[in-house]
Amino acid sequence: MEIVVKDRTGAERVHPVAAGCPVVVGRDPASDIVLDDLDVSRRHAVFELRDGGCVVFDQSSNGTFVGPTHVRHASLIAPFGTPIRIGPFELSARAAAPGHTPAHGTPPPAAAPQPVAPPRAVEVSADLRRAIRRKLLDSLDLAEIDRDAIGDAAMRPRVVEALGFIIDGLASELPAGVDRTALIEEMADEALGLGPLESLLADDAVSEIMVVDPETIYCERGGKIERTNLRFTDNDAARAVIERIVTPLGRRIDEASPYVDARLPDGSRVNAVIPPLALRGACITIRKFSKRTLGMDDLVGFGAMSPQMARFLSRCVRARANIVISGGTGSGKTTLLNALSAEIPADERIVTIEDAAELKLVQPHVVGLEARPPNMEGRGAVTIRDLVRNALRMRPDRIIVGECRGGEAIDMLQAMNTGHDGSMTTTHANSPRDAIARLETLALMSGIDLPARAIREQIASAVDVIVQQTRLGDGSRKVTAISEIVGIDDDGAVEYRNLFEFVRTGTGDGGAVLGEHRATGYLPGLLPRFIRLGLVRDGAYL
Repeated sequence: MEIVVKDRTGAERVHPVAAGCPVVVGRDPASDIVLDDLDVSRRHAVFELRDGGCVVFDQSSNGTFVGPTHVRHASLIAPFGTPIRIGPFELSARAAAPGHTPAHGTPPPAAAPQPVAPPRAVEVSADLRRAIRRKLLDSLDLAEIDRDAIGDAAMRPRVVEALGFIIDGLASELPAGVDRTALIEEMADEALGLGPLESLLADDAVSEIMVVDPETIYCERGGKIERTNLRFTDNDAARAVIERIVTPLGRRIDEASPYVDARLPDGSRVNAVIPPLALRGACITIRKFSKRTLGMDDLVGFGAMSPQMARFLSRCVRARANIVISGGTGSGKTTLLNALSAEIPADERIVTIEDAAELKLVQPHVVGLEARPPNMEGRGAVTIRDLVRNALRMRPDRIIVGECRGGEAIDMLQAMNTGHDGSMTTTHANSPRDAIARLETLALMSGIDLPARAIREQIASAVDVIVQQTRLGDGSRKVTAISEIVGIDDDGAVEYRNLFEFVRTGTGDGGAVLGEHRATGYLPGLLPRFIRLGLVRDGAYL
């Protein structure tokens, strides 16, 4: 079967595809069929060819025309020959010429298996695993490996070979039917890499990994937390994995400093706690960093916000509005901050400030700064607040702070008030009202003796928009409110009004949260700025 693409000049190109194989169509260069036009979303639609036609799944902001029917966030069957309009392009599906073998696509995938942890040698007892690990430690200087050769491809064959000899020597103690190759691979991962966490890190469906203790590992998959059948050999093995993560970053973890924040090479955020603070053994939490940076179109496609909300937020960024993203832990604040940051024009100088680098900005002129904890002597710490102050001397057009959680809030507010419009940050709060109170509390933590009203006036004049991000009970993450700060009332409280809200209407199958995003009807105070900058025509629909 084939998909024919006709551009605005009438030129055609043909893409052979396999029946039943999903084909991604969009502006993103990684798409199967790339449509390079600004009217096309990054991931606009997914086609699936079947006998006699094509199923079109729209995932775009503006929708797709299948014949005369406008499809938005829904699917529709297009018989062969039906015009499918995406932006300025017209596509259609047809049967391939007889004898033609599709050059594009793969055979249709089998039914997806239930999400379970990868197979492992669970038959081998913990005592026997510990014995294998001790013999490996005796045969190789793993202390040196940990420091100098982790990730060195030349090191793994040596470890695998040593493990093969060790396991052969213990053959009489191995249970019948044990998978020798799988056992060697698992023990090699534990000796050189991140042990049982390797398979979870490689699984794109897993967003968070939680090691409760060396024998208990959970993961978040599709917004739901589930227990895996993975485990470390013992607490020493878990400690060794933590050391491998933090040592290359110049950080340490020991009884004197029993917890640490770090990151993996791919940007995934790591927190580790060891005894005596962790009562059941080493505890590790990894917030995986998405391999693909999501844009506003993606968030609309996932149902996190409506197209109208996405357009409004995009205009806010281009109009240099100061934005605070509020939400709970794991609600998607950083993902939304990344998506909003992608809307910043490429000719601006941006300074990002984070505890652990997570932001992935696509603009060319970005200076990334990362806070630093104290060294072993308790010196050399560089805080977020230090970096915010320093950023003001770096001639930034915009400052983006990954999260405000301390006295840096007052410096951020002052920066927003002194010519650094268009700055953005996140904070932990459960509602726009709580976010305002949180900013006030954080500003008081700065040690600057300011009356509460003065701080509230700073907030009212500095912050334009608060975006509330929420993780719902079914695991989905949605923008539940977009609020605009409108000033100070007679009692000295910061006033705001919701421009958009998520209205829950019920509960569906499997506990799915049902609802819709709605505009409240208030006209944003930013509208005159939008019109002045040409982002909205006077009188046009927002």
